[in-house]
Amino acid sequence: MADDAEMPSRDYRETVFLPETPFPMRAGLPQKEPEILARWAKADLYNAVRAERQRAGAPLFVLHDGPPYANGAIHIGHALQKTLKDFVVRSRFLLGYDVDYVPGWDCHGLPIEWQIEKELKEKGRRKDEVSKAEFRARCREYAAHWIDVQRDGFKRLGVIADWENRYATMDYSSEAAIVAEFHKFVASGQLYRGSKPVMWSPVERTALADAEVEYHDHVSPTIWVKFPVVEGSDAARGASVVIWTTTPWTIPANRAISYSDSVDYAVYQVEAMVEGLEFEPWAKAGDKLIVADKLAEDVFKAAKIASWRRIEAVDCQGMVCEHPLAALDTHYAFQVPLLDGDHVTDDAGTGFVHTAPGHGADDYLVWLAHGHRDIPDIVDPDGAYYPHVPLFAGLKVLETEGKKAGKFGPANGAVMDKLIEAGRLLARGRMEHSYPHSWRSKAPVIFRNTPQWFIRMDEPVDTPQLGGRTLREAALEAIEATAFYPAGGKNRIRSMVETRPDWLISRQRAWGAPLAMFVDKETNQPLHDPEVDARIIAAIEAEGADAWFNRPVTDFLGSHDPERYEKIDDILDVWFDSGSTHAFTLENREHTKWPADLYLEGSDQHRGWFQSSLLESSGTRGRAPYDAILTHGFTMDENGEKMSKSKGNVVDPQAVIRESGAEIIRLWAAMIDYSDDSRIGKTVLQTTSDAYRKLRNTVRYMLGALADYSPDEAVELEQMPPLERFILHRLWELDAQVRAGYEGYVFQDVIRPIIEFCQTDLSSLFFDIRRDSLYCDRPDALRRRAARTVMDAVFERITAWLAPLTPFTMEEAWTTRYPDALSNCLRQIPETPAEWRNDAEAERWAKVHQVTSVVTGALEVERREKRMGAALEAAPSVHVADAALLAAFEGLDAAEVFRTSQATLVAGEGPAGAFRLAEVPSVAVEPLKAQGRKCARSWRILPEVGSDPRYPDLSLRDADAVAAWDAARA
Repeated sequence: MADDAEMPSRDYRETVFLPETPFPMRAGLPQKEPEILARWAKADLYNAVRAERQRAGAPLFVLHDGPPYANGAIHIGHALQKTLKDFVVRSRFLLGYDVDYVPGWDCHGLPIEWQIEKELKEKGRRKDEVSKAEFRARCREYAAHWIDVQRDGFKRLGVIADWENRYATMDYSSEAAIVAEFHKFVASGQLYRGSKPVMWSPVERTALADAEVEYHDHVSPTIWVKFPVVEGSDAARGASVVIWTTTPWTIPANRAISYSDSVDYAVYQVEAMVEGLEFEPWAKAGDKLIVADKLAEDVFKAAKIASWRRIEAVDCQGMVCEHPLAALDTHYAFQVPLLDGDHVTDDAGTGFVHTAPGHGADDYLVWLAHGHRDIPDIVDPDGAYYPHVPLFAGLKVLETEGKKAGKFGPANGAVMDKLIEAGRLLARGRMEHSYPHSWRSKAPVIFRNTPQWFIRMDEPVDTPQLGGRTLREAALEAIEATAFYPAGGKNRIRSMVETRPDWLISRQRAWGAPLAMFVDKETNQPLHDPEVDARIIAAIEAEGADAWFNRPVTDFLGSHDPERYEKIDDILDVWFDSGSTHAFTLENREHTKWPADLYLEGSDQHRGWFQSSLLESSGTRGRAPYDAILTHGFTMDENGEKMSKSKGNVVDPQAVIRESGAEIIRLWAAMIDYSDDSRIGKTVLQTTSDAYRKLRNTVRYMLGALADYSPDEAVELEQMPPLERFILHRLWELDAQVRAGYEGYVFQDVIRPIIEFCQTDLSSLFFDIRRDSLYCDRPDALRRRAARTVMDAVFERITAWLAPLTPFTMEEAWTTRYPDALSNCLRQIPETPAEWRNDAEAERWAKVHQVTSVVTGALEVERREKRMGAALEAAPSVHVADAALLAAFEGLDAAEVFRTSQATLVAGEGPAGAFRLAEVPSVAVEPLKAQGRKCARSWRILPEVGSDPRYPDLSLRDADAVAAWDAARA
C-alpha cells in the first residue's frame, strides 16, 4: 500500500474493512432473471402479495387490462405497455394497496380469419369449402396458441398478474357475457337497423367502424363532369352544371347535385380553347358551363379553356339536370335535382357536389333532408357493380384477390370511357390526397350502402341508467368525470365522441360473438323476450358462440313461430367485444370492484378501446367503466421513424432480453416520457445499460459496506454527524418525490431523482467522504456506525423504491442481504420519519458544495500539470471571503470533506495567484502539498504518523483501529 521507500513493517490489508458481498458487479441478467422468475412462480408471488394486503385490510385498486390481440409474438410496443402496467401494479402494492389485475386477450376478428384463410389456401382449400364450425374452431385454436406465446413473453418481462385466471373474449363465458351486454342495448331500444352508406372493405367483405379506419396518402383519378340543365332559369337552359369528384365509379349512383346558398354561381360561355395540344379537349367554343365564380378559372384551366365570358349569375334553387349517362341507357333517364347542402363550399372543385346517397355520409344526409328515401344500391360486398347496373355490371371498384388486392379495379376507367362516349366528360386528372384505409388490411375502403345494425348516439333513452339522456350526453358527462394522464387525453376523446356518428356494431364475418337475436319480419323490429334471451345466453355459455350458428332456431324461440322471425347471423364489431370486458372481469368476481380505477393503453385507444368501453358502459350503466385513463405514445426507432421489418429498424424485445435482460427494457420504460412517442435502439439501450450499471454498483457498494451490520450498532439521530443528517434529509425529500411519482404514474419522477441521488449524493459525496471511515475506523467508532446506520436506511428505501421498476435487481439485492427473508416484492415503502427533514443541513451542504467545487478544480489542475498525484497528497489552503460559506464548515473536518490529507480554511480573499472559479468568486485555493508521512494503512499524509510506537507507520486513528483489531483476535 505504501511506496517502496516507505515499506510498512506489517501488511495491514487484513485490518482494513473492505466491502464484501457476493452480489456480483456483472449482473448476468439473462441468466439471473429466469431464476428469480422461477422463485416468484413457486411462491405464487402475485396472489401472495394480494393475500398479504387483504389480511392487512388494504384499500383495493383495480387496473383493468386492455386486451392485446392474440396474433403473433410480442413486439416492443407490447413490452412498453405491459411494463407500464406492471409499474402500476407493483407500485400500488408498494404503496399499500390490494391490486386486482387480470390480464386478458382480444381473440375475435379479421386478422385471425385471414390467417386461417391463408392456411387453408396453402392446403388447397377455399374458405367457402369449410364449414363455419370448422373454420371457427381453427380460429379458436390459432388464438389459443398465441395467447400462450404472448403470456410467456409478458411473464419474461417480469409482469406479475393473475395469470391463472386470465380472460379471453373467446372464452365461452366471455362470449355469453358479450351477447348479454348486446341484449341490453336491444332491450333499451338503442339498437336499430339502418340502410345507409358505411365504410366498407371489399377486401375484407365487411363494414368498418370509424375506429377501424386510418388515413393514408392515395392517388385517385379526378373528373369534371357536365350535367345538362333541363329545368332552370333562361340563362341556365342549354348550359351544364359541372361537378368534380375523385370517385368516378360513383357516377352511376348519382341522384342529385348539392349546392350552397352562400356560394355565388354563374353561367360561363367558352370562347376559345388552348391551342397546340397533343389531344383534343372535350370542351369546345360555345359551351355553356355553370360553376362557382370563385372556382371558374381553376375549372377552365383543367378543361384547357383559353378564354371565356361570364354571362350572368344563376340561382340554383329548383334547377334540375339530366344524368350524364342518360343518352347511353334509359336506366339513367331520370331527373337530377339540385339540393341545398350545408356541406358544400367553394374551397375546391367546382362549387357543386356530385351526390350519390348510397356512397357518402353527406350525400346520404342531404338526400334524406330533402324528403327522399330510396337509396340506390349498385355495388356488391366484393366491391363490384351488381348485375342490374347497366353499362358496368360485374366491374370491380377495387381488386380483392391476388397481388392486385386493394388496387383500383376497372370501374373508374369504364365510367370515364362512357362519360366520354356520352360527351359529358369535361376534364380529368389525378390527385394525391388522404384516403380511408382499413387499419387491418391496409387496403382502401369505399362508402357502400348496406343494411347494418347501429346503436343510436342521439336519441334519449328512458332507462334507470340513462334517465332520459342520449348515449352521447352520458358519454360526454362520463368523460368530464374521468381523470386523464396526461390531461390532454380528455380533449382528444371528447372531440371524437362529440362528432362521431351512430355506433356501427355489425360485421359480416364468421369469427366473433354473434348479434344473437331474431327480427320480426312483419315489424322489422328485434324480438325482445327475456326467456328467449336467457336460452341464447345459456347455450352460448355451455357451447360458445358456435351454439348460435349450429343449433336450430327452435332451440331458442320456444313458442314463437320460427317462420315469422329472421335469425341474424352477423357478428359483433370486435370493439364491442373488448368494450364489454369490464362486464365479465370486474363484475361478479371476488376481490375486485366496478368501475376500475385505471385503464392504461396507447394513445390510439382514444378512438378504440377507451371509447368502445365508454360507450358500452354508458349505454348499459350510465357511466364509464373507469375512473382514470392513462395513455402512452408510440415506440419509434432512434431516428424517430416508425419501425418496420422492411426498414430493418425493428427492436425485438426478446432479442434485448436474451442479450441484456428484461431489466434493461424496464429501466428504459421508466426513464422515458412515455406520454409522448419514445425512441429505442442500440444507442438508447446502451445508455440505459450504463445507467443500470451505476445503479447496480451503488447497491453493490452498500451491500459490501453493510456486511455484518447489526441494528445494535445503530446511531440515534441526535448523535449523527452533519453529513449523515444531510443524507437522511435527502431520503426524506426523495420519499415524497417517489410517492408522488407513483401516485401520479410519472415513473420518470421516480427513477431520475433516484439515479441523481445515487450518483451525486451517495457516490460522489457520502460514499466518497465516508470511504476512509468505513474502511479504516474501528468498528465501534461513532462516525463509522453513523455512516452504516444511514446506509442501512438508504438500502431499505432504495430497494423498496426501485422494486416496481427494476424488480429483478432489487430482489437479488434484498435476498443477498437477507437470504431467509420473504420476497422484496412483498414490502411496502418504509415510513420515513418527519424528523429526518433538515433544511439547515440541506442549505449547509449546498454551500459546502460550492467551496468543494473550487478545491476540486484546483487539484485537477495540479494533477494535469503532474505537480501532484492523488488528492491525499494535498493540503489545500482555502480562502473564503463569504462569511456564510465559511460558516457552513462549522463542525466539519475540511480535509475529510475535500478528500485530502490536510486542509486549512482561511477567512478572506486569498492571494492573487490562487485558483478561482468564476461561478464562486468568493473562494480562492492554494493547492499546497501535505506535510508529514504517509500512513501505511489509510494512505493519508499526516505529521502524526509514527506517534504511536506500537505502530510506527500509522496515524493515530489507524493505530487505535489496528490495536482494537489485534485485541479482538488475541
